[in-house]
Amino acid sequence: MKPIAITALSTSNALGIGLDATAEGLLANRSALRACDFEDAALDTWIGRVSGLEDLPVVDGLAVFDCRNNRLAQTALEADGFAAAVAAAVERHGRNRIALVLGTSTSGVREGEIAFTRRAPDTGALPPDFRFAETHDHHSLALFVQAYLELEGPVMTVSTACSSSAKVFADAAQLMEAGVCDAAVVGGADSLCLLTLYGFNSLELLDRAPSRPNDAERGGISIGEAAGFALLERQDDGGEDAMALLLGYGESSDAYHMSAPHPEGLGAELSMRRALDCAGLAPERIDYVNQHGTGSRQNDQVEDAAIARVFGDGQRCSSTKGATGHTLGAAGILEVAICVLALRRGFHPGNTNLGAADPAFRCSFNRDPLSASPGCVLNNSFGFGGSNCSLVLGRPG
Repeated sequence: MKPIAITALSTSNALGIGLDATAEGLLANRSALRACDFEDAALDTWIGRVSGLEDLPVVDGLAVFDCRNNRLAQTALEADGFAAAVAAAVERHGRNRIALVLGTSTSGVREGEIAFTRRAPDTGALPPDFRFAETHDHHSLALFVQAYLELEGPVMTVSTACSSSAKVFADAAQLMEAGVCDAAVVGGADSLCLLTLYGFNSLELLDRAPSRPNDAERGGISIGEAAGFALLERQDDGGEDAMALLLGYGESSDAYHMSAPHPEGLGAELSMRRALDCAGLAPERIDYVNQHGTGSRQNDQVEDAAIARVFGDGQRCSSTKGATGHTLGAAGILEVAICVLALRRGFHPGNTNLGAADPAFRCSFNRDPLSASPGCVLNNSFGFGGSNCSLVLGRPG
């Protein structure tokens, strides 16, 4: 594919709001996980909660969209000058020529949970002030962001579990290549809710300590929340000052199990190989791989084996979920932002909370970040149902 410029980028996650706060946390190898203190969730686990959302309602004119997920999205829209960058792109392309492709796994399901606790005791009816379409519905995030940015181009929502906000890059690239749009805003948001906390607990996938991906004693995931957005433009059409380049993407489906990855990681391997082919790069050109790396026993083992088959033993990798938590449908855009920070600031992110790496693993891990000059990196995002996406990113110029 012809490289696509990432001309603006933002993120909001447990490490902080904005790229600078995220970079500072990563470079300090700080874990933002905390003992679970989300509302009334009575669970012995750790979470990556974004502080202060309870006091940050969406802007007055869009109050109908007010919910935790859209509040989280708003913090990312307001961070890093992102909304202003989109306004400038509107001047270049027009409102109807910028697509909006966003990913989410649970969207505003927390509003639905609250509504169900308020059902009428006699009829079971939901409360009349419950705004399903603007809050709970999967497409509510896209509707809110479209209204906030005043865009009029194509709008899509991708919901493929934990690969959602990675796959949006592939969809946007295809829309741009087909001439449907001249630019695209991509990204996503997923916020904490009881469905995911208790759901993953019932699957026995939550670690009782802070998540420690790739560790010999890893015990599961720590759920987090995040939002983020990227502006994609052609290099010759406003992308001269690109922050990074989208060089290639690869997608695959395990078609194996609803929640477990293929035991040999065949889908993950195919996703990475397709991304490299799309970018026209040999495996040795990849300096760093940001793993999906959830911290579960099976996920980390399968991914390590798949990476080793593609890149060989000793490939420099890490999972950053020990710092941010596993942000589910927002993991893709958050970790794209982390990869862009690595490219721009010259480091390989550390593997936060790593004690001793699993001795059976073939990849190379460092607990602390390393000073480096990566030219090309690959980001993995794998979702329930075997929905896989790998993205290749590179430094411009």
